[in-house]
Amino acid sequence: MRSLAIAATGMMAQQTNVEVTSNNLANMTTTGFKRRRAEFQDLIYQNLRRVGSTSSDTGTILPSGAQLGLGVRTAAIYRIAEQGNLQQTENRFDLAIRGNGYFQVQLPSGDISYTRDGTFSLSPEGTIVTAEGYIVQPGITVPANARDVTINASGQVLVTLDGQVAQQNVGQIQLAIFPNEGGLEATGENMYLATSASGQPQAAAPGQPGYGQLLQGFIETSNVNTVQEITNLITAQRAYEMNSRVIVASDEMLSAVAKLR
Repeated sequence: MRSLAIAATGMMAQQTNVEVTSNNLANMTTTGFKRRRAEFQDLIYQNLRRVGSTSSDTGTILPSGAQLGLGVRTAAIYRIAEQGNLQQTENRFDLAIRGNGYFQVQLPSGDISYTRDGTFSLSPEGTIVTAEGYIVQPGITVPANARDVTINASGQVLVTLDGQVAQQNVGQIQLAIFPNEGGLEATGENMYLATSASGQPQAAAPGQPGYGQLLQGFIETSNVNTVQEITNLITAQRAYEMNSRVIVASDEMLSAVAKLR
């Protein structure tokens, strides 16, 4: 009985749906997190009577045929790159991107990773780093005698030194954009790696055409919509229950057949 296998694929699909939703809810307060959405596709069909085939010697054609579906499978889990809310932190090294772009971060392996999490601070050497201590590219160092630091919307890091009135530019933060943001590989710690699907990164100063601007003293919150996720969770739960009922009904039908004399 095909319905057993078909309903089983439906239960597995809804289990994936619940897992994606639970991950979204778990990260509803994660800085720079982008919610995910599971997408599904129907499986291959069995042709009991192929549509368009002849049905008689006179050349009549079947107008619809008979195709039996074999269930559902997970096609992709998309990342929704919608802008999150901006939350003020009063930390002068916290940065939020308003618009497109990712911060570039050098990992201990030497690879470049990308993030929307602008929770930055200074290393013991005065270099701007992430919460994990990874250097934000291009490796900007703030002098120890700086009494004020300003990072403008264009990514320029301006410091005011003791005994000086004019601000001094000590570096330029750049943002990276990708032809396909959905192709980035999430590696945890709010980091992404470029892949062949994302395309090569294109770096430029914030505020350039196609690039967002920076806001100092702000962070970007998660773009998870709690009400929408709870609704999705209830829908997935009900769909899971309905598929389980199909299995129960199919089992009862098989039991009835087994009891025939």
